[in-house]
Amino acid sequence: MNRKTINAVIILGVLSVLSILMVQILWIKNTNSLHETTIAIQEKEDSLNMVHFEEHVRIALRNVLEDISTTKGDSSDLVGAVKKIQDDYYSVDINEELHPFYLENLLKRQLYNQNVHQSFQYGIYDCFNDSIVFGKMIQYTEESNGFTVADTINNLTTEAMKWKKDGHYFTVFFPGILTDKENDILLKPYSPYLYLFIIVIFVLLFFGFAVIVILKQKRLSEVKTDFINNMTHELKTPISTIGLSSEMILRSNIEDDPEKIKKYAGLIFKENKRLENQVERVLNVAKLDKNEITLKKVPFNIHELLLEVKDTIELNNNEKETKVTLELNASDPEIMVDSVHITNVVYNLIDNGMKYCTENPLIHITTENFKEGILLTIEDNGIGIKKENQKLIFDKFYRVPTGNIHNVKGFGIGLYYVNKIILAHKGNISVKSSIDEGSKFIIYLPK
Repeated sequence: MNRKTINAVIILGVLSVLSILMVQILWIKNTNSLHETTIAIQEKEDSLNMVHFEEHVRIALRNVLEDISTTKGDSSDLVGAVKKIQDDYYSVDINEELHPFYLENLLKRQLYNQNVHQSFQYGIYDCFNDSIVFGKMIQYTEESNGFTVADTINNLTTEAMKWKKDGHYFTVFFPGILTDKENDILLKPYSPYLYLFIIVIFVLLFFGFAVIVILKQKRLSEVKTDFINNMTHELKTPISTIGLSSEMILRSNIEDDPEKIKKYAGLIFKENKRLENQVERVLNVAKLDKNEITLKKVPFNIHELLLEVKDTIELNNNEKETKVTLELNASDPEIMVDSVHITNVVYNLIDNGMKYCTENPLIHITTENFKEGILLTIEDNGIGIKKENQKLIFDKFYRVPTGNIHNVKGFGIGLYYVNKIILAHKGNISVKSSIDEGSKFIIYLPK
């Protein structure tokens, strides 16, 4: 998948998410508008119902007053007697003798006649101290189409259940009127924008994950392609050299020029060894991926290895004159490691420093004891590594772009192998580098 295809997928994905988001927002707006209209209509209906309810209650209570009143034909004294304290609570002033059972029957009859089919509670109060002296809860039941008496608040004798005029007033409370409205408020759903936000977050997370996977697969594909190209080139060169040398031996007369035959045989041996090493490196990486490499740890003096490496590198200088300097500060250089793999690690890092250098390579190696182990630092004067590439150099098959240097060969598995071996020894490796200032690899190996 090329870059243009990935960009097209990302753009189409973003447009799809934006389209879904716009449709959802429009749908929510329309739904909210319809919901608000419905609520407004419902509130208007509720308001009208409350007005009608109030009218019927006032008429019923006024009729109760007229039935109780001993002043027939003159209702001027009843004006203002019925007072609404709240939507569900009414108070009635009275200047007549009051008997609770008579009042109860009048209330049930008049409310029923006015189609006020609601349970209610009435109470008789002393107007001097506003204390209740009698009260009952009257339940309305649909089955019986009428009222039934609930428990009384005060149990008084019949003789005491009659009060003189100008000393009392009564109230009527309808407990079921405002309950439905309160429930509507409590059951109000959450904002639909909250659900939209959650859905969009999930979609974006999925989309982001998909894009990351696509980019990762693209990079892996590119890295594998580079590896195959590099491996083909690396294997083709020694094979060609072996083939040409063999052909020259076959054409030559051994007796006439034994030195030439020896030279070509040496080339074949050298290139065959090089080919064997390349194959071995690839096989080692495959074993690392399958966790098939078993470390054979033995007591190992890291200083002895570094002294041997210094001599080997400086004696085998070919095109470039490599200088290796040692600063062996570790007072206890012996650690338990696999000597073969640790030797390969050191040579890999030094080989990188030599390959990626435009002048005579200078390798500086230091050791010191650190946290029950050894801190090994290998520093070079090469071309350096860009900051954005430093986190990728230990990935399998990854090769740092070398700019104008095109003669650097490799598979991109050297640092991957180094990292795997260090981790297998329970150690760690890090890099510090700047362009044109070289690189410093810091390795920690525990005892």
